[in-house]
Amino acid sequence: MDLKTPLSSAFSTKPEYLKALAEMELHTVEDFLLYFPRAYDDLSKLKKLNEVKDGEKATLKGALTGLQSSRVKGRMNLTKCLFFDEDGNGAEVVWFNQPFLVRTLPMDTQVILSGKIQLQYGRITIQSPEVEAVKEMQLHTAGLIPVYPEHGVISSRWIRNKLYPLLHEASKFEELLPEDIVAEEHLIPKAEAVREIHFPTTKEKLAQAKDRLAYEELFLLQLNAVLRKLEWQRSRPKDSPIHEVKMDVDFVKHFLSTLPFTPTGAQKVAMFEILRDFEKPYPMMRLLEGDVGSGKTVVAAVALLNAVVHGYQAAILAPTEVLARQHMVSLSKFVAGYEAQFPRQKPIRLQLLIGSLKPKEKKEIQDSLADGTTDIAIGTHSLVQESIRFQKLGLAIVDEQHRFGVKQREVLVRQGAPHILHMTATPIPRTLAMVAYGDHDLSVLNEMPPGRQPIETKVVPPELRGKMNQFIATLIQKGEQVFVICPLIDESDTLEVKSATQESERLRLIFPLFKIGLLHGRMKSEDKVQTMQDFKDRKFDILVSTSVIEVGIDIPNATVMLIEGADRFGLSQLHQFRGRVGRGSQKSYCFLCTENASEPTVARLRAMVDHTDGFMLAEIDLKLRGPGEVYGVKQSGIPDLKIASMTNGVLVSRVRKAAEHLTETDPELATLPALKTVLVELREKLEKEDS
Repeated sequence: MDLKTPLSSAFSTKPEYLKALAEMELHTVEDFLLYFPRAYDDLSKLKKLNEVKDGEKATLKGALTGLQSSRVKGRMNLTKCLFFDEDGNGAEVVWFNQPFLVRTLPMDTQVILSGKIQLQYGRITIQSPEVEAVKEMQLHTAGLIPVYPEHGVISSRWIRNKLYPLLHEASKFEELLPEDIVAEEHLIPKAEAVREIHFPTTKEKLAQAKDRLAYEELFLLQLNAVLRKLEWQRSRPKDSPIHEVKMDVDFVKHFLSTLPFTPTGAQKVAMFEILRDFEKPYPMMRLLEGDVGSGKTVVAAVALLNAVVHGYQAAILAPTEVLARQHMVSLSKFVAGYEAQFPRQKPIRLQLLIGSLKPKEKKEIQDSLADGTTDIAIGTHSLVQESIRFQKLGLAIVDEQHRFGVKQREVLVRQGAPHILHMTATPIPRTLAMVAYGDHDLSVLNEMPPGRQPIETKVVPPELRGKMNQFIATLIQKGEQVFVICPLIDESDTLEVKSATQESERLRLIFPLFKIGLLHGRMKSEDKVQTMQDFKDRKFDILVSTSVIEVGIDIPNATVMLIEGADRFGLSQLHQFRGRVGRGSQKSYCFLCTENASEPTVARLRAMVDHTDGFMLAEIDLKLRGPGEVYGVKQSGIPDLKIASMTNGVLVSRVRKAAEHLTETDPELATLPALKTVLVELREKLEKEDS
């Protein structure tokens, strides 16, 4: 047997169990040993029956006697016996519908019993406890008992029984971490960590095992990210038409002088970091993250124009046609303002390339990209198709795409490996960004432009809805507009939330004098664009929408964001919705409607009332729900970690420095073949998810 031995050969079990294991993606001994517990039951302290309390889970040592099994109430089977501890105190033990226990219970011998205590009329009853004969290793009843994620027929008890005999195979795990890192970080050997994570001998050993395995998990991710960054930096072909661009201070001063506002300090820092990257002999890979309304677009405009005025083309990619069109409008204004004061011999030409264009229009734009007559291209992922050719692409900005797939990046390498700037309006805590975007440098816009009014946020229970509706009606009568967000498009029998279609009909009854529009993800692209334009043109007073509204919609006259089923959304997403209002001069409001009055829900929504900082809310959300639920692991490129915590910023920083040091001393990993092999497998897995 070795780590690659199939589980079907490693132990005897029924086909239904092997099928369930396969559904859990557990195929080999190695997979099984790396299937870690989700929690531990601490049964390390033995008690006696005269010490137990009603309702507690206790671990006791003694003997079972007087076994009986009978049918009651027709089909129910009742198995009963007596338990006596070492002091002679007794209790009744009961199991329901487990007749096989008659054959398997260790009677009249020393056992460890663990179960929930019931005290009634001075009698002690223990229902359905775990029982094991006293032996050297108690798998189910004493010590720190591992509790695993279960699936179908696979229970924690079954896993413990099957996994314990395989623990000796842990010695065959190769050490992946360099010896100097293991020594400097005081990490225990991997084989010992795997054994202790499943069946810890002490709490201290369990903590050491978690540290060791978490460090390795993060180290692999960070090392992969650092190596990807190096590969991107080396990717620019020697004959590439793209070269370093020295920072042009005069251009920056000229551009900023054309703006009707003064950029924040954070915007100026981000501009400096990006333009400094342009000077380097390798292509930039940077993430610009900023809260809703923090001014990412003007930073992007500086980067785009910097490329153009130095003889390069630039492109900005958006996830939707609606957002692409909005970028076209915003950037056209910036360009027009700049050229009005600093006219160029060749005016800057912008083109919008989106899927809804006619084939002839697309062909004309593609030709203009290839011959260099288009300076700035704005569009969706149609800009990075195999058929697209730029004459001299110097910068690609990717907006609101949490991952930029490997295939798209390969296309850009063939365009001469331009600088890449990712932008996101979803605040990502710095530690999480280091894990998810480890191959990027990071710029953060953590200041809001002056003059933006704070948005008043309130949690609205059912009894206050009438008052809220009256308030909204007065605002609409003043000429203001309202967003209403619903979690679903249609009615759902499984989720008790209001759908967008149902809500739009309900609102027509409540507000018969007002015009109501509907927007959702199933609409055709051109219909979405038209609906948003109609709302902007004030043809609707209220726009009912699903979460498609979350990103990039700018309606300055909208002053109310009403979110139905607010408890169904995470804090980060609620904050994104809230950022769609408050973009004009009027005071704005966000109403969080919920019928869930549970304490955790109310406490979470109160965070929206108490905090306006998206980064703070992202931190709170991350701690409450974890990265998978907050950001959508599969959609965001954030890895689903088995054991490490992304909230452990100190550990992430230490691991990052260690990975960078290794790539400086051995970038090819020539001295660490086992680590290199595992890293290749990890990369293949991540790239498969990317694509």
